[in-house]
Amino acid sequence: MTLAEILQPKLADWRPTGHGRQCWSESFAEAGWTVTLTTDQTDTLSCLVWELSLTRIDPSPCPGQNVRSWAERMAAQVSGLMEPLTLIEADTTQDRAILRSVTPAHKGDHLFYYEVSLTGTTQATLRRYRIHTDGNSRREPIAFALTHEALAQVADGMTR
Repeated sequence: MTLAEILQPKLADWRPTGHGRQCWSESFAEAGWTVTLTTDQTDTLSCLVWELSLTRIDPSPCPGQNVRSWAERMAAQVSGLMEPLTLIEADTTQDRAILRSVTPAHKGDHLFYYEVSLTGTTQATLRRYRIHTDGNSRREPIAFALTHEALAQVADGMTR
């Protein structure tokens, strides 16, 4: 089974307690990943995602894979987001990479984009940001809505 097939029913079953930002984490040995999801709101069909973090269960180096090759593969495979991702920077010395939306969404006076930070071949974190188009304001992280199906598809594409 793929991570998407395993993850989607788990997301549908998750019922956060209380209000406000909630965190859920589960390891999926059969897929080889731990998924950590932080949301501002969750219901039976979707989430208002603050952050999606994926951590490889076995941190051993993957033969023939480095942070750049993982980032390139991720950019080609992740689907389910409003904008596709592209590799912005890969620093093999620091073992880090950054992917962002190919073309940010423009709404009113703001630009919106996704960003994925990779640490080696073992950790990936997805967030969405907003920045004012006047160029004077700093970017700020924001929550973004995804159905459970789309979220599982995104996570699966990030881990291949």
